[in-house]
Amino acid sequence: MKFKKVLTAGAVVLTSAAALAACGSNNSSSGGSKKSINWEESAEIPTMDISKATDATSFNQLGNVTEGIYRLGKNNKVENALATSTKVSKDGKTWTFTLRDSKWSNGDKLTAKDFVYSWRRTVNPKTASQYAYLFEGIHNATKISAGKAPVNSLGVKAEGNNKLVVTLDKRIPYFKLLMGFPLFNPQNEKVVEKYGSKYGTASKYMVYNGPFVQKGWTGSNLSWKLQKNPNYWDKKAVKLDTINYSVQKTPSTAYNLYQSNKIDAVMLDSQQTKNLKNQSGYTLRNTAATFYLQYNQKKKLFQNANFRRAISMSINRKALGNALGGSNTPADSLTSKGVVNYNGKDWSSIVGSKEYSLYNPKEAQKLYKKALQETGIKNPSFSILSDDTDAGQKTTETLQSQLEENLKGLKVSVSNVPFKTRLSRSTSGNFDVVVSGWSADFADPISFVDLFTSKNSNNNGKWSNAQYDKLIADSKVTADTTKRYDDLEKSEKILLQDQGITPLYYKTEAWLVRPDIKGIVYNGAGLNYNFKNAYVSGN
Repeated sequence: MKFKKVLTAGAVVLTSAAALAACGSNNSSSGGSKKSINWEESAEIPTMDISKATDATSFNQLGNVTEGIYRLGKNNKVENALATSTKVSKDGKTWTFTLRDSKWSNGDKLTAKDFVYSWRRTVNPKTASQYAYLFEGIHNATKISAGKAPVNSLGVKAEGNNKLVVTLDKRIPYFKLLMGFPLFNPQNEKVVEKYGSKYGTASKYMVYNGPFVQKGWTGSNLSWKLQKNPNYWDKKAVKLDTINYSVQKTPSTAYNLYQSNKIDAVMLDSQQTKNLKNQSGYTLRNTAATFYLQYNQKKKLFQNANFRRAISMSINRKALGNALGGSNTPADSLTSKGVVNYNGKDWSSIVGSKEYSLYNPKEAQKLYKKALQETGIKNPSFSILSDDTDAGQKTTETLQSQLEENLKGLKVSVSNVPFKTRLSRSTSGNFDVVVSGWSADFADPISFVDLFTSKNSNNNGKWSNAQYDKLIADSKVTADTTKRYDDLEKSEKILLQDQGITPLYYKTEAWLVRPDIKGIVYNGAGLNYNFKNAYVSGN
């Protein structure tokens, strides 16, 4: 998903260029209650509309205030949420979920029809969901999104109140993991219709069915709360009464708040990481996220592969990682480290290509001169877009310095804007080069490589390669696991060889977390933070 923490992003979802920070203590600013924790977010919430969310900030909220068929436990273990049982046909194309009795926060009964409505709404082209492509493989989803089939022909139906039947056009290897991603959670049709265009734009224009309900988000403010949902079916398992959120974009400010017990965990910047790595509560979070550059292919300069390669070889990724802090490592692949192992190896090491990701200013200068000759451009210049967070600003400043130093005559300007604005500009193509980040929606390489197929709505730079598209399409229909991974490997290597995007770093966050906060489930892929069973020890 778009990484908000992209630059956390957010995945990324894409996500925001900063810091995530986190949880609570019995000395919290909420009056000392051991049932409250204080959580820092690094970016504003763009939306609470399931069908329109694309980023880690939004999905971290949605994953705690709504609930679907499954919930992801520790190490991405799929656990029953609203489902009590699952039956799968022998050919893997028909899934039947039996749902437990549950309610919405307004008291409405939640039924299988709420899933049908939600899924149809997301794939409906009128909704313009950037995530509709994840429904591919569910019967008619792709045709519906393209406006070539009626919305009610989607392969999902309710049989009574408590049975949901999903029909697939093809076996989907990662389907069970998909069902744990909040995009597939239910929506209340009555509430969506009641609020219309306001739906999901503020806490009061929503209804919830998860462990918590959201309070106090106006759509643009920098603080809000999650409160225990009294109508949640498993409320006895929820120990926290309140999670207090505040957006902090500056690491030094966040750390001062942590020191004064006003927030209960903090993500560290580069200097803090060095100074505090031996302190109690220090921990590393693998975000399953990669940060990379997207190039606007509508601009002549970026249509040239040698120019893109020159940029990549001019970047000292180790120096960039040191500037950002945490334990970020240089990236030579799109798929992040820690997403999936295949034949005993991390997938990123299988697909990673060092040809154009190694720092080599001399070779970069050769490619740069060649690109200028090929394009006929004499005075190249462009702007790099990123978030207005500390990490976003450090990223653009570092890239600006390295590129201008290593590519003589190149002029680079920077633009750092709020996360929500950066997402909007990225989506509309209003950029030259944009720093993007993506965190796996589920633990499979397809969550990354699917992004850069020609028609994917997250392919903001509009890079296009017919062979790449075919390999991704083939990987989705084969029943042969070996062939599937072979197609995925070939596709990513095409992307990297052409520098359709330029990988920068794999995101790992260094945190200080108070040791009395227990039970938070963190997964790099999918929903990052699951607070359902979180508690303050000694309570």
